[in-house]
Amino acid sequence: MSYHRRNKRKPMAQINVVPYIDVMLVLLVIFMVTAPMMQTGVEIDLPNASAKPVDDEPTEQLVVSIDREGQFHIDADGPNAPPVADEIELANRVASMLQEHKNKQVYVRGDEAVDYGRVVLAMTAIQAAGATGIGLITEPPKGQQAR
Repeated sequence: MSYHRRNKRKPMAQINVVPYIDVMLVLLVIFMVTAPMMQTGVEIDLPNASAKPVDDEPTEQLVVSIDREGQFHIDADGPNAPPVADEIELANRVASMLQEHKNKQVYVRGDEAVDYGRVVLAMTAIQAAGATGIGLITEPPKGQQAR
């Protein structure tokens, strides 16, 4: 009589994925909470326009914002950066940013309360800086989704 029992089942090596799922769900909640806080820029009210969104959006873009008071802001500077002094400084700053990245697309975000002449002044300064394509950023009208 043998004292050793033979186990008919072989031990199976399995990975317990439950802790990984728990960590993934915690990270998902963290990203969902922090994602709205990551949007930076100057607080402006964009005019409403029903236009088709740009499909072939380049990976590198530069956004120039014009706030309610008509001051120019470059979004790459961050939300707490002081406004650009005038259109000459705007042209110089945009030109230096375009020298680093030649294929950068430039967009203008103008508050709906700002004078149209201020938006044209910004676009002229951006064009003088060497930008080949300038786009305008708007919001779709309330109740209408972008197509």
